[in-house]
Amino acid sequence: MAKKKFKSESKRLLDLMINSIYTHKEIFLRELISNASDALDKLYYLSLKDENIVFDRENFYIRLTPDKEARTLTICDRGIGMDQQELEQNLGTIAKSGSLAFKSENETTEDVDIIGQFGVGFYSAFMVADKVTVKSRKFGSDDAFCWYSEGADGYEIEPCTMENPGTEITLHLKEDSEEENYGEFLEEFKLRGLIRKYSDYIKYPIKMMVTKQRPKETEDKDAEPVFESYQEDDTLNSMVPIWRKNRSELSDEDYQNFYRDNFYDFEKPLKVIHTGVDGAVSYKALLFIPAQPPYDYFTKEFKRGLKLYTNGVLIMDKCEDLLPDYFGFVRGLVDSADLSLNISREILQHDRQLKTIAANLKKKIKNELLSMQKNSREEYEKFYDAFKRPLKFGMYANYGAEKEFLQDLVMFHSSREGKYVTLKEYIERMPEGQNSIYYAAGETDELIARLPQVEAAVDKGFEVLYFTEDVDEFVIKMLSKYADKEFKSVSAEDLSADDEVVKAATEVNKDLLGFIKESLGDKVADVKLSNVLKSHPVAISNQGEISLEMERVLNSMPGADGVKAQRVLEFNMEHKAFEQLKQMFESDKEKCKKFASLLFDCAMLTEGMKIEDPVAFTANLCDLQG
Repeated sequence: MAKKKFKSESKRLLDLMINSIYTHKEIFLRELISNASDALDKLYYLSLKDENIVFDRENFYIRLTPDKEARTLTICDRGIGMDQQELEQNLGTIAKSGSLAFKSENETTEDVDIIGQFGVGFYSAFMVADKVTVKSRKFGSDDAFCWYSEGADGYEIEPCTMENPGTEITLHLKEDSEEENYGEFLEEFKLRGLIRKYSDYIKYPIKMMVTKQRPKETEDKDAEPVFESYQEDDTLNSMVPIWRKNRSELSDEDYQNFYRDNFYDFEKPLKVIHTGVDGAVSYKALLFIPAQPPYDYFTKEFKRGLKLYTNGVLIMDKCEDLLPDYFGFVRGLVDSADLSLNISREILQHDRQLKTIAANLKKKIKNELLSMQKNSREEYEKFYDAFKRPLKFGMYANYGAEKEFLQDLVMFHSSREGKYVTLKEYIERMPEGQNSIYYAAGETDELIARLPQVEAAVDKGFEVLYFTEDVDEFVIKMLSKYADKEFKSVSAEDLSADDEVVKAATEVNKDLLGFIKESLGDKVADVKLSNVLKSHPVAISNQGEISLEMERVLNSMPGADGVKAQRVLEFNMEHKAFEQLKQMFESDKEKCKKFASLLFDCAMLTEGMKIEDPVAFTANLCDLQG
């Protein structure tokens, strides 16, 4: 039979199929197995409509046959098969999809899922083969036909013989080169790996004859064992996805084994989320919240995302669009038949269905975390210690777009018992008359607890949240309020400002305070008196939006250009150090100036800040001691 030309810009289009549409050559096996699964599905569907057609699932499977000597790989199914006309239409016309036509003709059914839609998957075979042979026999017919092609030059069809209905595709693999090792697709371990990666949940068995070893029987029982090779039929895929089973059918061990085997984490997950939705967009999802971050989670190399399947066939290994950044630690998968795929099925088109699934998953993850926070506090605190930073950055990112969505998930240690407290819990136990949520920032809980302002706030009966991470104050500035209560730093809030005694003392000592402010220059924005500093002689607070801790964080960043908070030096009006200052101001203003500078540096050290001139600090200390 004379060679026929492809019917649609054959050479140019086939070159596009081979070189542009598919990113990875190994995809060819996924496509051909999906086509074989479609053929079996079609026969199954016809058996539902015609009682004379018997579909015995046990006898229907897909078989791989690698032949290293002939350098061929054969994929065989006992599905519906094709006659000569269908071979001509489906394989002779690039982008003609028999599966899509079948689906259109039977669009009212919900009993069968057809994977293929575009009719280009078959041509991915030419990425690894320089010749492809297809033998097919239509179910219900005794005639079989053979289609073969060596690429864009065309194809031939001729009669042949086949014992059973179905389709047999044989790839004659290309010769290996320095850049490509096509022969690896004949190796058992490679084929097993590709089936496990892309087609593990195809509903039909994918079988292959494999070589195994067994002890050879000998009459001498004391002799060293001798092994012999033998061939055995092996099923390469698991077929039934765990996420399609009912939760009642699965044990904790089933989930843990699946998590370990698929995500290579040997510590059991803190939480398993097995969910599904049936509606305008239907999907199944199996998500895991790990106990610890992956080793590379906080590096640029880490890539978040969920595995994405359609009808059990892996489409994307990391679909980033299904998870927001702040939930990037979640591992798992989504399986849906309702997604609009692009022509290669490698990349998902950004559509309404995907956005709907992502929005549902985001809410589901949050609700499960809140449930853990309420009912398994110890587990939630373990989770929070591991993943609090992405949650906080999520509140701050994108100009706070997600701050209200995430605000109930964050927690902070506080001055009460030193335990984690949520913002809701803080509000619920606020004393009557307190109108603000107080916080203090520092390197550790211990250092914060010893700050003069914290001690003063606690003495007044206020609970103080401890901010020990560099992002904490930025998050709170973005959040601004919670339950209509404003956040206020105890370092910026003058707890004695309305005290009449302080006001009177300030008026009496206004000349001294003015002198100290002038002598310290641009180191301070103001100098004040306080009667709530307890044993501390002085303290540093701030004015404006930039706190001392924010100054430290911002100046640690690359390219920082001397960010500076507006410092306020507060004197404990009841401390003997202030009495000494008053005496020095009357008797020796130069000595008063040195003592004020020394006290300012002491206050800076108490806040965990660096002093600008250690030499001057030492000199002032020595001079005053003399």
